[in-house]
Amino acid sequence: MSTKNPQGLKRLIKASRYSVQGLKAAFKNEAAFREEVLLACILIPIACWLDVTHVERILMISSLLMVMVVELLNSAVEAVVDRIGSEYHELAGRAKDMGSAAVLIMMVITAFVWIDILFI
Repeated sequence: MSTKNPQGLKRLIKASRYSVQGLKAAFKNEAAFREEVLLACILIPIACWLDVTHVERILMISSLLMVMVVELLNSAVEAVVDRIGSEYHELAGRAKDMGSAAVLIMMVITAFVWIDILFI
């Protein structure tokens, strides 16, 4: 007999619980994520305080949050690769490098957004 997947509010509650577990795990195990959270805790209030347009503020804050999103995805890729095995494999290395590159690109985008809004 198959079990039915939860739906509606029950599914939303379970999904939220998994999301919180993921955030806790990232904060506990990933130094880069902790640093990005700290940076966001500093820069988001600054973005709210600055005299910028509503859209500029949204871009500034969204870009910071996207760095954390990409970092979470990168950490997930790394965890899966590490779970498969500790020996070096070209594809595993490529996957980790690409995840890291994605974080770097998002950081460049964030820096561009902030610099453009504040100084240009």
